Amino acid sequence: MDNQTLRNDARVIGLVGLAHGVSHFYHLILAALFPWLKTAFSLSYSQLAFLMTVFFVISGIGQALAGFVVDRVGARRVLFSGMAMLGVSALVLSNAQNYAGLIVGALLAGMGNSIFHPADYTILNQRVSRERLAHGFSVHGISGSLGWAAAPLFLTGVASATDWRTALLSAAALPATVLAILWWNREALRPDPIVPIAASAQPEGSFSFLRLPSVWMCFAFFFLTALALGGIQSFASTGLVKLYGMSLAMATSAFTAYMLAGAVGMMLGGFLGAGRKNHDRTIGAAFAIAAVLALAIGLVAVPAWGALVLMAMVGFFSGIAGPSRDLMIRAAAPKNATGRVYGVVYSGLDSGLAVGPLLFGLMMDAGKPQMVFAAIAFFLMLAIATATGVGSRTRAAGNEVRA
Repeated sequence: MDNQTLRNDARVIGLVGLAHGVSHFYHLILAALFPWLKTAFSLSYSQLAFLMTVFFVISGIGQALAGFVVDRVGARRVLFSGMAMLGVSALVLSNAQNYAGLIVGALLAGMGNSIFHPADYTILNQRVSRERLAHGFSVHGISGSLGWAAAPLFLTGVASATDWRTALLSAAALPATVLAILWWNREALRPDPIVPIAASAQPEGSFSFLRLPSVWMCFAFFFLTALALGGIQSFASTGLVKLYGMSLAMATSAFTAYMLAGAVGMMLGGFLGAGRKNHDRTIGAAFAIAAVLALAIGLVAVPAWGALVLMAMVGFFSGIAGPSRDLMIRAAAPKNATGRVYGVVYSGLDSGLAVGPLLFGLMMDAGKPQMVFAAIAFFLMLAIATATGVGSRTRAAGNEVRA
């Protein structure tokens, strides 16, 4: 493959990865500032948690709808609009005068976030050569992890030095800057020509993919993995403190190790995904190991320092599955329905992230932190079953086509 194609692929992957990092940064734009918002508006923890529920519920519903818009008007326009909406949400939040203002800002942020997965994956599938697509998915996942890692550092740093309103105003500059970069490079993100659907065939053409069992298996896969992720993000650190008696700083370091190792795993997963066709088997092997490691943490089978190592290993093997996961969905998606399929199945991610913290919170309130890690392992194992179902159906469909 020539150098020009390599440069074009790298350019598109870099631009889409940059946009995705901003999306994940905004996942935590409110959570990172909870201590300041709680004091400023005299809010309870339940009220703060509801802000996140609003964000992810709106994002989940929006993702399912955004996929249809992407397939109708093109991914580039939708990506630009979502990036602009994130900036607007930060401006609204920075000027909030009461709890209702915060809810409106969370709603707008959820709307902005909803478009990224269907738009990003449609652009990657259309503009990146097949040989490098797995690496594109790998960078996409890594950039999201970096966005998660950067948000608390940036927002708490600015809020500590100034105030929470200044932190949110500063955050608004991020999507504005990235939108300018995307606009400058808009030719690289050009969509494939839109194929008009005849009016008489529109319902069938637009919604027929929803009858495919593999699409709903993909949705279930994302829902289950997001439940596990929600438990790790929300209560892994607290659970480690209670189970192992370690300091909060050490427990937080264990979560950081999970995130960093996950990024490394995604990088390796890009190479594994590029060289394989049976992506469900890669996912199954990686998740099985991660589930066993999570269960070992919950059983307190290692000393405190060992729990930190196991957390990193859970992140590493979960990360390996990332690119194969996205390639599996690509293989299951009908032609010309990429945006719709990614929109629907990725709404499972937001659904799981909305439900997961509530479910794991009940376990922590019951004084059973070991159940947090046992449930993480359980959901990962269930996710393997859905991935296997998707892979089996995709291979069967491929055999029918060849026959």
